[in-house]
Amino acid sequence: MLKLRVITALVLLPVVLGAVFGLGRTPFALVAGAFFLVGGWEWSAMIGRWSLALRLLWCVLLAALMVAAESLRPAWVLTVLPLWWLLALVAVLGYPGNARYWFRPALMAPVGWLLLVPSWMAVVELQDHGALGLAGPWALLFILVWVWAADTGAYFAGRALGRHKLAPLVSPGKTVEGLIGGALLALAVVAAVFYTGWLDASLPALMVVALLTVLASVLGDLFESMVKRERGIKDSGTVLPGHGGMLDRIDSVTAALPVALAGLTWFALPGGHP
Repeated sequence: MLKLRVITALVLLPVVLGAVFGLGRTPFALVAGAFFLVGGWEWSAMIGRWSLALRLLWCVLLAALMVAAESLRPAWVLTVLPLWWLLALVAVLGYPGNARYWFRPALMAPVGWLLLVPSWMAVVELQDHGALGLAGPWALLFILVWVWAADTGAYFAGRALGRHKLAPLVSPGKTVEGLIGGALLALAVVAAVFYTGWLDASLPALMVVALLTVLASVLGDLFESMVKRERGIKDSGTVLPGHGGMLDRIDSVTAALPVALAGLTWFALPGGHP
């Protein structure tokens, strides 16, 4: 399993970095959109026992929404819509008692669009316009580092110190200590980069945005875990050998990137305006 994970990562890494650093907005949007559409296909299987035709229709509508969002670029999608994650938090906190209310195809279908369209838009917007005084590719990579640092810190802090379960009915492996350790490592990385002088930002405001981003990344992970648990599956798919599905790889990003970009706008940090 580890060998497969490493091979898959080595194949994907140059593709992803090449797209982030080598493509303009439109071709990058298409490449990123392909990844998100694969995640959408997996989500369509998690909605319920839908026919192939219904799943295809849902994905076509997802693609249409992405095209419309890129054409119109409505600011509210990037600044207000990320607040829907507050409802996702309510669902996670109330699971499994509240599952009978939200685990229905009529609700899960639009939730999938809320999950994927704003996050894809945020990725494209950051790669194109940049933030915090950084050029687009570097801004996107910097914000992704917050998420990766949080994941790494949570893993090691959880293994070493984890005693109190964060959401045992959703993801038994996550601990409060892991959450704290991940957040601290992410904030340390942000502070270290800030003191290099590369960033055009206020440190207190930047730390608040980074913390919100890290918390959102954990929520995104928990939310997908909750849906998979309710659906009775371990992975969202098998498209990435050794890793599971595409959604399994981007679950934390789906919440983190829209919240990060919205936070940059809320706190009037450079690059935060769509």
